[in-house]
Order: sequence, then C-alpha cells, then structure tokens
Amino acid sequence: MSATDEAVVAAELDVLRLERAVFDELVAHARSDFPYEVCGLIGLHPDGRAEVIPVANAERSMRYYVMDSRELLRAMRRIEDEGLGLVIYHSHTHTQAYPSATDVRHAAYPDALYAIVTLQDRDVPDVRAFTIRSGIVAETPVVIGD
Repeated sequence: MSATDEAVVAAELDVLRLERAVFDELVAHARSDFPYEVCGLIGLHPDGRAEVIPVANAERSMRYYVMDSRELLRAMRRIEDEGLGLVIYHSHTHTQAYPSATDVRHAAYPDALYAIVTLQDRDVPDVRAFTIRSGIVAETPVVIGD
C-alpha cells in the first residue's frame, strides 16, 4: 500500500485516537518554540498507534508554517516506507484550533488529516483534526486516552 493509499485511510477515519503521551508530545512541541508555530507529521501505525514526527518550521512565524523541505522529505519517506497513515499537524499559538484561511489555501494533501494544536488558552491546550478538500473543511473528532 502506498503512502497515498494510507493517507486515504487516515482521512476516512471516523475519529483520530491519540494516546495521552502523544497528545502531551504534541503540546510539548507546540510550547517548545512559543510564540512561533511548530509543525510536523503524525504517522498512524496499522495497530492504531500514532507517532509524532516533528519537522522544523522553516519560516519560524507566529502566523503560518512552512515545513523544512529536507526534514519533510525524510519524514514523508519514512511514512511511505513504513506504510503509515498521514496526519499533518501544526500549532496555533494565539488562535483556536481551526484551519485559518492560509491553512485552507495551502492544504496540498486532500486525503490527509490536518491536526491543529492550540495554545490559545495556554493552561488548556487542545487538538482538533480536519479534512480539507477543495477549500471545504470538515472536522474529524479527536479522542485522547490510553
């Protein structure tokens, strides 16, 4: 199965399940370069485990992200080589976990899930997931737990 086929599987999930440790890792990554946005991939293993693969934000911006091309290539090769499902994530440090107009405009993988970690309320971080197809945003529930 190719990475594209796996991404289709990821996008058709009824729910994105993340272990508490994965959620904590996403939040820690979001906090690690605050107030700048961070980004990366989440690989979905066939057994349901999710694995965070951070990728540097080449722009180091508070408003958008651009994944470092070399790191992204390595991460995408790994996802394809290991047959993992694809979730693309980034953080919003000052706004809600919902795709911005820029996020929607730059969503290049219609069959992937897009997860957003928000630190808008730094004491209560949150993660939400979406599909973005032809400019249409649809939410996929995220369940955190072991």
